[in-house]
Amino acid sequence: MPINNQVTQSLYHAEYMQQQQQKSGAAADLDKDAFLKILLTQLQNQDPMNPMEDQEFIAQMAQFTSLEQMTNMNENLQKFIDMQVQNDFVSHSDLIGKKVEWEKVITEGENEETELMEGIVTSVVFKDGQSQLVIDGDARVTAKDLLSVTNPE
Repeated sequence: MPINNQVTQSLYHAEYMQQQQQKSGAAADLDKDAFLKILLTQLQNQDPMNPMEDQEFIAQMAQFTSLEQMTNMNENLQKFIDMQVQNDFVSHSDLIGKKVEWEKVITEGENEETELMEGIVTSVVFKDGQSQLVIDGDARVTAKDLLSVTNPE
Protein backbone atom coordinates (compact mmCIF):
# COMPACT_ATOMS: atom_id res chain seq x y z
CA MET A 1 0.00 0.00 0.00
CA PRO A 2 1.63 3.32 -1.07
CA ILE A 3 2.11 6.02 1.50
CA ASN A 4 1.27 9.59 0.56
CA ASN A 5 3.91 11.86 2.07
CA GLN A 6 2.89 15.02 0.23
CA VAL A 7 2.79 18.11 2.43
CA THR A 8 0.05 20.52 1.43
CA GLN A 9 0.88 23.45 3.70
CA SER A 10 4.50 24.23 4.40
CA LEU A 11 5.87 26.42 7.15
CA TYR A 12 9.03 27.16 5.16
CA HIS A 13 9.26 29.89 2.56
CA ALA A 14 11.53 27.94 0.20
CA GLU A 15 9.16 24.97 0.08
CA TYR A 16 6.18 27.24 -0.53
CA MET A 17 7.93 28.96 -3.45
CA GLN A 18 8.88 25.58 -4.92
CA GLN A 19 5.26 24.41 -4.71
CA GLN A 20 4.06 27.57 -6.44
CA GLN A 21 6.58 27.13 -9.27
CA GLN A 22 5.52 23.51 -9.76
CA LYS A 23 1.86 24.55 -9.95
CA SER A 24 2.53 27.25 -12.55
CA GLY A 25 4.79 24.96 -14.61
CA ALA A 26 2.15 22.23 -14.88
CA ALA A 27 -0.36 24.40 -16.72
CA ALA A 28 1.91 26.00 -19.32
CA ASP A 29 0.20 27.90 -22.13
CA LEU A 30 1.60 28.67 -25.54
CA ASP A 31 4.88 30.48 -25.06
CA LYS A 32 7.33 32.25 -27.34
CA ASP A 33 8.93 28.96 -28.43
CA ALA A 34 5.56 27.62 -29.59
CA PHE A 35 4.88 30.87 -31.47
CA LEU A 36 8.27 30.65 -33.21
CA LYS A 37 7.64 27.00 -34.18
CA ILE A 38 4.29 27.94 -35.69
CA LEU A 39 5.89 30.78 -37.65
CA LEU A 40 8.69 28.52 -38.96
CA THR A 41 6.20 25.82 -39.95
CA GLN A 42 4.14 28.43 -41.76
CA LEU A 43 7.21 29.66 -43.67
CA GLN A 44 8.33 26.12 -44.59
CA ASN A 45 4.93 25.09 -45.87
CA GLN A 46 3.96 28.20 -47.79
CA ASP A 47 3.03 28.03 -51.44
CA PRO A 48 6.13 28.97 -53.50
CA MET A 49 3.88 30.48 -56.16
CA ASN A 50 2.10 32.64 -53.59
CA PRO A 51 4.63 33.47 -50.83
CA MET A 52 3.79 35.28 -47.63
CA GLU A 53 3.54 39.02 -48.01
CA ASP A 54 6.29 41.13 -46.43
CA GLN A 55 3.74 43.02 -44.38
CA GLU A 56 2.33 39.80 -42.91
CA PHE A 57 5.80 38.56 -42.03
CA ILE A 58 6.74 41.88 -40.38
CA ALA A 59 3.46 41.90 -38.43
CA GLN A 60 4.09 38.37 -37.15
CA MET A 61 7.66 39.24 -36.16
CA ALA A 62 6.35 42.29 -34.28
CA GLN A 63 3.86 40.05 -32.47
CA PHE A 64 6.68 37.67 -31.61
CA THR A 65 8.81 40.53 -30.24
CA SER A 66 5.89 41.81 -28.17
CA LEU A 67 5.24 38.33 -26.81
CA GLU A 68 8.90 37.93 -25.84
CA GLN A 69 8.95 41.32 -24.09
CA MET A 70 5.75 40.53 -22.16
CA THR A 71 7.17 37.16 -21.11
CA ASN A 72 10.37 38.78 -19.87
CA MET A 73 8.40 41.44 -18.01
CA ASN A 74 6.21 38.78 -16.40
CA GLU A 75 9.31 36.86 -15.24
CA ASN A 76 10.80 40.04 -13.75
CA LEU A 77 7.56 40.90 -11.97
CA GLN A 78 7.36 37.39 -10.52
CA LYS A 79 10.95 37.69 -9.25
CA PHE A 80 10.07 41.05 -7.67
CA ILE A 81 6.99 39.60 -5.96
CA ASP A 82 8.97 36.63 -4.67
CA MET A 83 11.63 38.97 -3.32
CA GLN A 84 8.98 41.11 -1.56
CA VAL A 85 7.45 38.05 0.11
CA GLN A 86 10.90 36.92 1.26
CA ASN A 87 11.69 40.41 2.60
CA ASP A 88 8.36 40.46 4.46
CA PHE A 89 9.17 37.12 6.06
CA VAL A 90 12.69 38.18 7.08
CA SER A 91 11.65 41.62 8.34
CA HIS A 92 9.06 40.09 10.67
CA SER A 93 11.78 38.03 12.32
CA ASP A 94 12.91 41.29 13.97
CA LEU A 95 9.76 41.06 16.10
CA ILE A 96 10.92 37.89 17.88
CA GLY A 97 11.21 38.66 21.59
CA LYS A 98 9.04 41.80 21.34
CA LYS A 99 5.81 42.36 23.25
CA VAL A 100 2.84 42.84 20.92
CA GLU A 101 -0.82 43.75 21.34
CA TRP A 102 -3.74 42.83 19.07
CA GLU A 103 -7.51 42.61 19.23
CA LYS A 104 -9.17 39.20 19.29
CA VAL A 105 -12.81 38.94 18.20
CA ILE A 106 -14.87 36.71 20.50
CA THR A 107 -18.25 35.52 19.24
CA GLU A 108 -20.85 34.29 21.72
CA GLY A 109 -24.07 33.48 19.90
CA GLU A 110 -25.01 36.64 18.03
CA ASN A 111 -22.81 38.91 20.15
CA GLU A 112 -19.32 39.89 19.04
CA GLU A 113 -16.84 41.39 21.44
CA THR A 114 -13.23 42.38 21.00
CA GLU A 115 -10.67 41.61 23.64
CA LEU A 116 -7.24 43.24 23.83
CA MET A 117 -4.61 40.49 23.82
CA GLU A 118 -0.87 40.76 24.42
CA GLY A 119 2.10 38.44 24.42
CA ILE A 120 5.69 37.90 23.39
CA VAL A 121 6.54 36.90 19.82
CA THR A 122 8.32 33.54 20.00
CA SER A 123 8.73 32.81 16.27
CA VAL A 124 7.66 33.70 12.74
CA VAL A 125 6.22 31.10 10.37
CA PHE A 126 5.36 31.21 6.67
CA LYS A 127 2.02 29.63 5.80
CA ASP A 128 -0.18 29.93 2.71
CA GLY A 129 2.00 32.69 1.27
CA GLN A 130 1.79 34.87 4.35
CA SER A 131 4.01 35.50 7.36
CA GLN A 132 2.44 34.82 10.75
CA LEU A 133 3.76 35.71 14.19
CA VAL A 134 3.58 33.00 16.83
CA ILE A 135 2.73 34.62 20.18
CA ASP A 136 3.70 32.84 23.40
CA GLY A 137 4.15 29.63 21.44
CA ASP A 138 0.51 29.11 20.43
CA ALA A 139 -1.45 32.12 19.11
CA ARG A 140 -0.87 33.06 15.46
CA VAL A 141 -1.36 36.63 14.34
CA THR A 142 -0.55 38.42 11.09
CA ALA A 143 1.49 41.60 11.33
CA LYS A 144 -1.38 43.68 9.93
CA ASP A 145 -3.50 42.78 12.98
CA LEU A 146 -0.98 44.19 15.49
CA LEU A 147 -1.92 47.31 17.43
CA SER A 148 1.45 47.91 19.14
CA VAL A 149 4.97 46.54 19.42
CA THR A 150 7.14 47.28 22.46
CA ASN A 151 10.20 45.91 24.22
CA PRO A 152 9.27 43.49 27.00
CA GLU A 153 9.65 44.84 30.52
